[in-house]
Amino acid sequence: MDSGTEIGRRRARLAPWAALLAVAALAACGTDPAGTAAVAPSTQTSAAERTPPAPQPSPSGGEAGGRAATPSGSPDEAALPAPGEPIPRDPAKLARALETTTRRLHGAVDDWTGGGTGGTGGGTAKGRPPRAVVLEALYQQRIYRFTARNPGVASRAFARLPARLAAEARDNTTAIRGLLALAHPVKDASKFRIEEPPAASALLGHFKKAERRFGVEWEVLASVMFAETKFGRVRSPSYVGAKGPMQFMPGTWKAYGMGGDIHDPGDAVMAAANYLHASGAPRDYRRALYAYNHSTAYVDAILLHARQMKRDPRNYYAYYNWQVFVITTKGERRISGP
Repeated sequence: MDSGTEIGRRRARLAPWAALLAVAALAACGTDPAGTAAVAPSTQTSAAERTPPAPQPSPSGGEAGGRAATPSGSPDEAALPAPGEPIPRDPAKLARALETTTRRLHGAVDDWTGGGTGGTGGGTAKGRPPRAVVLEALYQQRIYRFTARNPGVASRAFARLPARLAAEARDNTTAIRGLLALAHPVKDASKFRIEEPPAASALLGHFKKAERRFGVEWEVLASVMFAETKFGRVRSPSYVGAKGPMQFMPGTWKAYGMGGDIHDPGDAVMAAANYLHASGAPRDYRRALYAYNHSTAYVDAILLHARQMKRDPRNYYAYYNWQVFVITTKGERRISGP
């Protein structure tokens, strides 16, 4: 998801409450041993639910303008996008904004991780993300939320991009659009408890440790946590009782949690790898992820975001800095970040 927290309601037996994408809270893990479908704060609603309304214009002039492109890969403070930076609606300007933002975001990630100029995320992030990474990632996320809701403009913009970035843009847009289509607006976003996520480097360590033990690719595990809780930003349980950064139902946790703490990121990631492995991963990721959340849109989104992290590890750090959005009956609200 992109999403942030798109609040959802699952059909019949799965009834959910939050779809975080576009990505935060998305689905609870699997089906518990008693046979009750495990659900999480997620996009677990039927595809018949209406797509949320388009973003409202920002106070700084709406989503019609756009930031100026600059040649620098690592932006200085004066060149950083504001949290409400306008998003261009013209395809040519939108393409330039996305290309500029992605280049500058990758440069800022390289500075943060020590990956070097033109690198591919070979370093390891230390400390909290720099302001440049946070603001460029937020603008990138907002662009993709816009393209997900405006397919005509998106397709014309993507046709102007270099092939590699165009493929990335289509993957991100498709993932977010699918999850948004499952979302159902809620009246009140105040129920969500938001906290700073664990450090990106610590989470990466948990993902890779779980991969070594269960063979489930770290990018898939990262994509699941990204979709479920935006890497642990959303701390509220779902109304059906799904808990923790990977959103487990108590019965499922009892079967696959290996005696750990459902709220501990390392324990939760290991349990998710355990559950996905038991459900068919890595042999059949689609089957395993569908067991985690009975939604093909969810499965597609997880695999699309995971593919982007495999293509360029800097995308992990970009997704780590995407924020939590909530779709309410009065419009979209961002409830985390600057």
